[in-house]
Formats: sequence, C-alpha cells, structure tokens
Amino acid sequence: MLAKRIIPCLDIKNGRTVKGVNFVDLRDAGDPVELAEIYSAEGADELVFLDISATEERRKTLINMVRNVAEKINIPFTVGGGISSVEDVEILLNNGADKVSINSSAVKNPQLINDLAQKFGSQCVVVAIDAKQINGQWIVHLVGGKVPTELNLFDWAVEVAERGAGEILFTSMDNDGTKNGFANEALAKLSELVNIPIIASGGAGNIQHFVDSFKVGKADAALAASVFHFKEIEIKALKEELRKNDIEVRL
Repeated sequence: MLAKRIIPCLDIKNGRTVKGVNFVDLRDAGDPVELAEIYSAEGADELVFLDISATEERRKTLINMVRNVAEKINIPFTVGGGISSVEDVEILLNNGADKVSINSSAVKNPQLINDLAQKFGSQCVVVAIDAKQINGQWIVHLVGGKVPTELNLFDWAVEVAERGAGEILFTSMDNDGTKNGFANEALAKLSELVNIPIIASGGAGNIQHFVDSFKVGKADAALAASVFHFKEIEIKALKEELRKNDIEVRL
C-alpha cells in the first residue's frame, strides 16, 4: 500500500507566508524558506508553495524563493501561482521545483495540461481545483476563489485526469480555514472517479480530520497550512497517530 502523504502548504504573498479563512482575511505566518526548512526536518512528505500575490515582480521573487528552498530541503516541492505556459514551468523546474500546480490557466486553456504532461511527464503536473457548493452542486472557482465558472468539480476532475494530470489538489472553499474537517464526501467521490492521486485541502483543524480524510475521504495526501504554521499540530505527532489508526505513513 502506498504511504499517505502529509503536505504543509505555504501561500506566498509579497515574499511572505500568509494564511486566511475562506480565502480572505490574510495574516502573516513567516518566512517561506525558513518554514520549508523546518517542515522538511520535521518529516513532511512534500511541500506546496502557492504564490497568491499579483505584483509585477512576482515571477522574479518566486524564482529566487524556489532556488533558496531547493537548496535547503530534501523533499519534493510543488510551486503554483501565475503559471500559464510551458516556458513558465521550465524556468521553475530548472530552479529546483519538482512539480507545478496549475489552476486558472488550466481552465482557460485545458490543452496546457496535455502540453505540460507531454513535455515534463504527468508526475510533474498537479491540477489544483478550488470548488464550493452552490445550490447543491460543486462549482469550480478561479482567481483565488473569486470567479465562479460553469464547471462542475467532478466533470472537470475527470477531464484533467484524461488530459494527463498526475495529481489533483482539491480545495473545498467552504471548508478552507474553518478547521471543521475536510470535504470527505466530495473527496471520496473524486477518488472513485479518477485513478490519479487526490490531495485533500481545506478544513484541517485536528488530527482526527486527517484520519477521516484518508479513511472516509479516501485521499492519497492531506494538505494543511495554519495548523502547521501556528504549531497547533506537530507533523511527527500527526504521523504517529495516523499509524495508530492503521494508516500507512513514512515516519
């Protein structure tokens, strides 16, 4: 059985790590390079960096950060935010990123998924999907959750898998930052529909929530931010508890 993965997520704005609730009310959570080093040492399986700021300097800042992180850690890390071309990905991978995460650009230009998978391999391509329930339907949102689309979460997930995505990072906007648990019903449905790994995101508040994401939600990995940034959950303690619940993890 493949080990389940624990993935701290660092949302980067103007070179700092930030965290909010339901995608708003951001507060500072520290230096991304320092946090990356700490998480790597504490036993995180991977890291995800999402650049959520939109300054003109973003690309330059992000590349410097990617390079600095790559020098300090020995676990895979994924970078997302503002990626819209094969060239963008090439630059990030050449500077030390292991995978890239695309979201809005994949919806606007689905062929990008095929192009990236073909050029760099599916294992490099994570498609992030932010969705929330509207009238009982899970609807995909873009631009950091600000813009609703016509897309249904499950239809879009099937399409991205068919186009060559290696993983799906599903964030429930309804659960994000609430610490009330992951959207396990939607997660379970996603893992039934596609045969690529699903990363659960949005809602982690305690260790039981992680247990449920794997047992009920059938997720392959669970991602969280504030519970790690503000030391509410230690990664080592989390993994030991997952083991006690018969969930395979790397200690």
